[in-house]
Amino acid sequence: MSTRSVTGTDGSARTAHRVVSLVPSITEALASVRPEALVGATDWCTHPADLDVTRVRGTKNPDLAAVRALRPDVVVANREENRELDVRRLRDAGIRVEVTEIETVPAAVAAYHHLFDDVLGWPRPDWLAEAERLWCGPLPTVTRRVVVPIWRDPWMAVGSRTFTGDLVRRLGLENVLADHPERYPHAELVDLDSAGADVVLLPDEPYPFAPEDGPEAFTRTPTELVSGRLLTWYGPSLLAAHRSLARTPTP
Repeated sequence: MSTRSVTGTDGSARTAHRVVSLVPSITEALASVRPEALVGATDWCTHPADLDVTRVRGTKNPDLAAVRALRPDVVVANREENRELDVRRLRDAGIRVEVTEIETVPAAVAAYHHLFDDVLGWPRPDWLAEAERLWCGPLPTVTRRVVVPIWRDPWMAVGSRTFTGDLVRRLGLENVLADHPERYPHAELVDLDSAGADVVLLPDEPYPFAPEDGPEAFTRTPTELVSGRLLTWYGPSLLAAHRSLARTPTP
């Protein structure tokens, strides 16, 4: 790790010692640097597996009383994953809340630079520099067109202005719904199956697509089951995502 830290006007380091994360990806990222300073996280924060913190319910319904009781120096949230109402209530209670907005891989990297350098006063982890090297270069040539469902009954898929959409493009894949006006549009199954994709990528989260639940619905387009975490999380998993997803075979 590098040893960059934030300094105050008097030259002393400003370091966050008690942090609550309401974002699974960010929880994993913060735990990779100072797990002892992470005092609270949501029930959906499943990585690292041995994370021992107070659980404050879900991303959309956090237990605000539990968050306040933890006396955090800062709460980290995300515009997509957390509710503005919860952020406002925490701020009204005098708690500092840092809200990230991440719609691309470079935006994720930039958000971590800001969090570690300016908000937390923590050293940047080595994986962050490697993720920037792997993911933030020129866009590769498109090799396949894909559609990425995220839910069924009703069917929903990745549309425009999403982290996942940007990630797949950086793998050389073109999301056929990238120009849709909605970020996660509802769609009829027949429309997804006939959208002109070379393959349908079926992640195991947020909807748990599985060999017997998803592929059978598509009669025209081949399907591939992929890790939802590698497609949607922006943290240390970016390294594994590049190793795994970049090797997806092309026709």
